[in-house]
Amino acid sequence: MNDLKYYFSIFLRRLHYFLVLSVVISAVAGIAAFTLPPAYESQTRLLLEGPQIPTELASSTVMVGLAEQLEIIEQRLMTRANMLDTARSQQVFEDIQTMSADEIVEAMQARTGIKRGGTSRNPTPILTLTFEARSPAIAAGVLNEYLTLIERQNAEFRTSRAGNTLAFFEQEVQRLGQNLDVQSARILEFKTANSGALPDSLEYRLDQQATLQEQVRQIDRDISSLNNQSERIVQIFEATGQLGANEGVRLSPDEQRLQEMRTQLDETLSVYSAENPRVKILEGRIEQLEQRLAARAKTEEPAPESESRNRGSTTLDLQLSEIETRISMLGEQREEISARLADLEASLARTPANTATLEELNRTYANIEAQYNTAVDRLAQASTGERIESLSRGQRISIIEPPATPNLPTKPNRLLIAGGGTIFGILAGIGLVVLIELLNRTARRPEDIIARIGVRPLATIPYMRSRSEILRKRLVKLMVYLVILVGFPAAVYAVHLYYLPLDLLADRAMNKIGVRW
Repeated sequence: MNDLKYYFSIFLRRLHYFLVLSVVISAVAGIAAFTLPPAYESQTRLLLEGPQIPTELASSTVMVGLAEQLEIIEQRLMTRANMLDTARSQQVFEDIQTMSADEIVEAMQARTGIKRGGTSRNPTPILTLTFEARSPAIAAGVLNEYLTLIERQNAEFRTSRAGNTLAFFEQEVQRLGQNLDVQSARILEFKTANSGALPDSLEYRLDQQATLQEQVRQIDRDISSLNNQSERIVQIFEATGQLGANEGVRLSPDEQRLQEMRTQLDETLSVYSAENPRVKILEGRIEQLEQRLAARAKTEEPAPESESRNRGSTTLDLQLSEIETRISMLGEQREEISARLADLEASLARTPANTATLEELNRTYANIEAQYNTAVDRLAQASTGERIESLSRGQRISIIEPPATPNLPTKPNRLLIAGGGTIFGILAGIGLVVLIELLNRTARRPEDIIARIGVRPLATIPYMRSRSEILRKRLVKLMVYLVILVGFPAAVYAVHLYYLPLDLLADRAMNKIGVRW
């Protein structure tokens, strides 16, 4: 009990400190509670709908998840430019002309509330927007401005992304088409430069090689047969002096030669065309012999029998000459066929390398063609996706709850602010008194002397004041209490009226720390 009296006496002694702090804080809280302007809050709810056309039939090229789409909407809305434009167009703040851009942005962000529906595992594509303003019309107007910005920016975002996708695949198709043309030109150039050594004509050239080799072998056999014939004729003539037993009834040398040339012409035509120079030469010789025989038939008389041996020698020479001519022509044919065989062998030797090069060119062409076909398919999909976005048939934002004009203010809670400020002031005053006493080390009781120096006093004599001192002291305390209880609230109110309104001070302070009242 004595301790309670002692502490109460100390409290009464420090009452002026308690009153100063508690009265000032309570006065500020009370004035602020009843002078803060009313705050009206408007709310709207948005729903992010899925594609309007089934993805199995046609899909959009703007593939954005629901959570990502909501994040994009929020970040685009809360940009500095949007906050400034909305605040100035709606005249959100009374003194907006004197406010800096940073202050406007901070105040707009502090008054704007964004809440997403659902949970992290199963997010509901709902976005709730709220805004607090000094009047119901401004609160609803700001939200309507937000909705306009969201719809416009969302449409621009989706159409621009779909358009960029379409433009990319258009460029890709054009680039791959040009690469196809270049590769096709390379293949054509290579085939033209190596037209005689390509793999597609390999079988034909092998057959041609076999045919020419057989012709060479046949010519070699014909040359060998003619050489043997020439030797037999010479042997017969040397042995008998005649070319054969039936020489008397044989044709003349020119007639035999004409017959042989005709046979040779038939053989040559089986190898060469009618326009070949050798065919033309044989035809000319045959024509000359025919003219010679025709002229001789008119003027020639039968030769005497004594000239038979001389005629046989002449016939032998003619036959040997004809055989040599045929051998010479067959040799020329053999050389020509051998040259053609050498060209064929050279082309056959180049064929494996040409085959590898052509296969590489064709593989490159096939790869580019596959990429081109894929790009064409994706271009068609991108065109469909761009059409879907331009007609707003993809993901879209629907307003399920439009902004409403509030009838009653939602803030501030004046009773809570005044009562809370008063309680806080009382607690702050008590705390100040306790702090002062904790810092004061003066000994005021015998217990304090014993605790300090460890000596118990024999007696304690209190300070005795006279009646005039007691009256004067009470008068001073009364004046002090009167100043505290009346003067300090009056001073605070004067600051509110003549310097800066307390609601504006509180508003700026709360905006600085990001608190919404």
